[in-house]
Amino acid sequence: MAVQKNLILVVGPTAVGKTDLCINLAKKFKTEIVSCDSRQFYRELNLGTAKPSPDELSQVPHHLINSLSIEDNYDVRRFEHDALEILDTIFKDGSIAVMTGGSGLFADAVTRGFDEIPDIDPDIRKRVISDYQSYGLDWLQTEVSRVDPEYYALVDRQNPQRLMRALEVFLGTGIKFSGFRQRKKTERPFRVIKIGLEREREELYHRIDQRMDQMINQGLFEEAESLFEKRHLNALQTVGYSEIFGYLEGNYDRSETIRLLKRNSRRYAKRQLTWFRRDPEIRWFHPDQLEEILSWLETQIT
Repeated sequence: MAVQKNLILVVGPTAVGKTDLCINLAKKFKTEIVSCDSRQFYRELNLGTAKPSPDELSQVPHHLINSLSIEDNYDVRRFEHDALEILDTIFKDGSIAVMTGGSGLFADAVTRGFDEIPDIDPDIRKRVISDYQSYGLDWLQTEVSRVDPEYYALVDRQNPQRLMRALEVFLGTGIKFSGFRQRKKTERPFRVIKIGLEREREELYHRIDQRMDQMINQGLFEEAESLFEKRHLNALQTVGYSEIFGYLEGNYDRSETIRLLKRNSRRYAKRQLTWFRRDPEIRWFHPDQLEEILSWLETQIT
């Protein structure tokens, strides 16, 4: 009889404490960690993405961290393919793998799959890009919130590439982008056990603010400045970099930049929680409840 394969998925908002827990789980089950954090794929992005430290990365094998350059074109479909291949390799030697990250769309790609989205007329894509270039991010945010409020409530609103994709899919198919994520679930050759990490809001927000101060002290402004000439790339359209690019363009001063970095990071965490809380399969814990998590996993792993 074939041994049941189990994927432990650990999700939660930024700064909640996913890294420590997953390293503990990987050590306990003698397995490896696959990242589904779309910001940590890129080698050039370090401080602004809160990657695990070199020491943490050395404790257990990690996959899909520092695996790409910001110059690479990469999307959720390619991630789905890459992650499934890595999991297949891990499951050849063991029955348990750990996957973690704060990117709900990428977690869903592995655990649920996606309906095929029809090819979109290139002219529609060109028109959406042209309108964005003419009218700006505020216009794009308004359009997506109008045609697909469900997706807008969850998406990184500072990322124009994701917003443009949602808008072009709607204009090209007449179906909301969020609708393609709510149909038939793809069967996988492994069982998914979902853990969500949460803290009280004030505790989480304090941790986010503290971590942002630490990132700044470690050189976040300098890292962003070194990437300024490439700020048009999709990988850099994200919280932690776009605010500093605005500062470097002279739109506001340093103190206002820091306020925006903290505010937008808290808003990002709120959208992450909104995304994950809609999934009834997730069992929620405080990150400090390691023993309770291990006891619960013993009842779930077959």
